[in-house]
Formats: sequence, C-alpha cells, structure tokens
Amino acid sequence: MKRGEIRVCIIRVGGTNCDAETKRSFEDLGVKASIYHVNEIFRKRELLAEHQILVFPGGFSYGDYVRAGAILAKTIMARIGAEIKAFIDEGKPILGICNGFQVLVEAGLLPGLNGISQYPEAALATNVPSGYRCMWVYLRHENSGKCAFTWLIPRGAVLRMPVAHAEGRFVLPKEKDLFNRLIGNDQIVFRYCCENGEPAEGRFPANPNGSFYDIAGICNPDGTIFGLMPHPERAYYYWQLPDWTRMKNPPRYGDGKLIFESIIKYVMKKF
Repeated sequence: MKRGEIRVCIIRVGGTNCDAETKRSFEDLGVKASIYHVNEIFRKRELLAEHQILVFPGGFSYGDYVRAGAILAKTIMARIGAEIKAFIDEGKPILGICNGFQVLVEAGLLPGLNGISQYPEAALATNVPSGYRCMWVYLRHENSGKCAFTWLIPRGAVLRMPVAHAEGRFVLPKEKDLFNRLIGNDQIVFRYCCENGEPAEGRFPANPNGSFYDIAGICNPDGTIFGLMPHPERAYYYWQLPDWTRMKNPPRYGDGKLIFESIIKYVMKKF
C-alpha cells in the first residue's frame, strides 16, 4: 500500500479536544485522515472497514463521567463491537492517546491478554498526587520492536512528550498475575523516566501520576493496539517543544513524529 492510499479514522464525541492536532500530524506525513463523530460510524458501520488505522484521540469524552473513557468505550463496544473485532482481526492498528488510552482499557481492548475482554483488565485511575497534570515528561522506550507504533524507535531511547490528564495512573489487579504476563508478552512500551533514562521509580514529577511500574503506554500481545497517556500529537513539530526558543538549532520535528511515522510505515509494509 502506498502512503497516499492510507486512510485514518479519528473518532470524536462531545468532550474530545485533540482530534484536529492528531489529524494534522497524520496529514503532514502524507496520509488521508478524517474526523468522524461516533454517530456517523454508527449510522454507516461499513465506514470503519474503509480505513486502515483507527484513532481515539485525547480529551474528555462525554465529560469523563462515571470514569474517564468509560461511556465512550461501552457505547462503542455495544454498537459496533463486531466491526471493531473485524478491524482487529484484519491486523489493522488502533491507537488511543490519553483519553483514547482510557477508552481502550475500558473497552477491554487493552491489555488484551486474552483477546477482547468483557470487563476491564486494568484501570487508569486518579493521579497520585491527585490533580490535573499538564507538563512535559520523559519516556523510556521498553519494547523490543513488536509494537507497530514504535518499531522505528530504538529500545532504551528516551523521548519527551507532554501529559495532560487527571486520571492517568495505570494500575493492575493485585490478585492476578497480569504484570508478569505483560512483561513476558513484551507489552510494556513506554515507562516514565528521568532525563537520563533512569526509571522514575514512582517519584513525582518524573512519574506524573503514580502509575504502577512507571507505565506510560502499553500494547496488546500482537502489538497492533497501542495506548499511551502522553500526547505525541502535541510533540510533533519543533515549535511545540517548551524550550525551542532557547535552542540554537531546533530540530524540525519533536519526538511525537516517531509514533506516527512508525505506524504509517507499518501499514505500508503490511497491506
């Protein structure tokens, strides 16, 4: 598949507020990206199959009532669950950014240890310390290359992106051995870290929300479904970097571009 033939479906609802930035990032790389209100997908279910990439962008879908991402997740799985499953079965990638990550977890698509789960296997809980966090953080890439969204990034590389959330603390049930399975399946993609790459070890502000094992992003066992709390679309261009005016020779792009470039090249190779 050629770059210009790739179509990206970006879902929005009331409260979504990062769809335009996400669309611009994809289009900067030469693919066709479209924003659809979820009701458009419900009315024309075959529309989803016409795309190669599905994205749930950041924001506060439906005001994050009940739990962050819960209402959108349950609505989607109830209305177009079969179409979502068919999309996954074809090996087409799904990305969830911030609120989108919360949606994927609430929908049972991540961690996805046994395929699509009827109930959430993990949670993105209220930040510790509590409060809304809008700040730049460092991320260490932990994946060996199976994740379709980060396979262009060397393992151990340190990236910088912003977070903007109040419920981003990744937690797992204590009574289940899910953590060892995540490690064994190479599903941990990003961990919060210090600038030099050393683990944050839960310490604020390097770990902005108290996430277990400093987890900032995970993928499913196949590496085709990826969710992360930081915002790559807000770290795409150099002028989005917080310190670019102090740089003598600022880069043309930020680290967020690597994620969009990875998934586009993955689709070009696979399809």
